[in-house]
Amino acid sequence: MDSSAIVEKYFTHLSAQQKAQFQELGNLYTEWNEKINVISRKDIENIYEKHILHALAIAKFQDLSGKKILDVGTGGGFPGIPLAILFPDAHFTLVDSIGKKIKVVEAVVIALGLENVEAFHQRAEKVKGKFDFVVSRAVTRMKSFLHWINQKIQSESPEDNSGVIALKGGDLEEEMAEIKRMYQEVPISEYFSEPFFETKKIVFVPF
Repeated sequence: MDSSAIVEKYFTHLSAQQKAQFQELGNLYTEWNEKINVISRKDIENIYEKHILHALAIAKFQDLSGKKILDVGTGGGFPGIPLAILFPDAHFTLVDSIGKKIKVVEAVVIALGLENVEAFHQRAEKVKGKFDFVVSRAVTRMKSFLHWINQKIQSESPEDNSGVIALKGGDLEEEMAEIKRMYQEVPISEYFSEPFFETKKIVFVPF
């Protein structure tokens, strides 16, 4: 079942507009991928499971309603675009250092009518402003990543749950030991039953 039905299986309170946007998402990426390769050819057939649902694991971990989120190294728009559909009242800034990928992001955002997304062709360090959360999908080792985005996270109040939420896979013990700070690791298999998620994890580094 690689269709938007897999999203509706785990997110049962979607509006008609959100359902339509998720349905359209697969078509848009399939079309764009023929022009600009943003998703590997073998993955495009499983885009809902391996990209869209994977991105939405972050929503199972953290409610992003009303938050400001920076998606670093977004590629073609993951995890930012699926999350932006799910949280229309949150604001998303998507950045990538590869211009043609941001071109795809901008086109998808316009086609879906997403008014809560901005996309920029730039490096994370150059992004202006402060955010509640920084999200990413396996961009680089966490130590380097935290160095890039260190000045980008704000918390409005001490009880705010702000920080980095990263999608990663495999054994992370050595990588996470490098950061010398508290973090939380959650297997995505706790949220989704598909075998693809057995090795996938969410890593949260609070700020």
